[in-house]
Amino acid sequence: MGEILEFPSQQAQGLAYLDRQLRDMLSARGADTELIDFAANQLTAIYAELTRSEQYSFSVTLPPGLAPEQGEALRRQIDAGLEGLRRENHALLVKLAAQLVLAEVKLFQHERAP
Repeated sequence: MGEILEFPSQQAQGLAYLDRQLRDMLSARGADTELIDFAANQLTAIYAELTRSEQYSFSVTLPPGLAPEQGEALRRQIDAGLEGLRRENHALLVKLAAQLVLAEVKLFQHERAP
């Protein structure tokens, strides 16, 4: 069976969800369009950096004479370990990104205040 491709990607779905939530929250609190657009643009830029940082890449040289099924088992274990680390880091990075967006929105509001 072939690999299943999701459209849009999970990252795009996640960003769209965060964008909607942010826009709804700010709108409910009476934010104007300029502030909402600024916050959404900041969120998009930060989230893009966050997803780029989660693209792990490295190589492992397997010992000679390793059976193909052993190599495949090792690959699966490494993949599972990396995915666990990615999930843990992702949760923390999303929290930090939210705090950064909030700080930038507050600064934006302060700078444009009369």
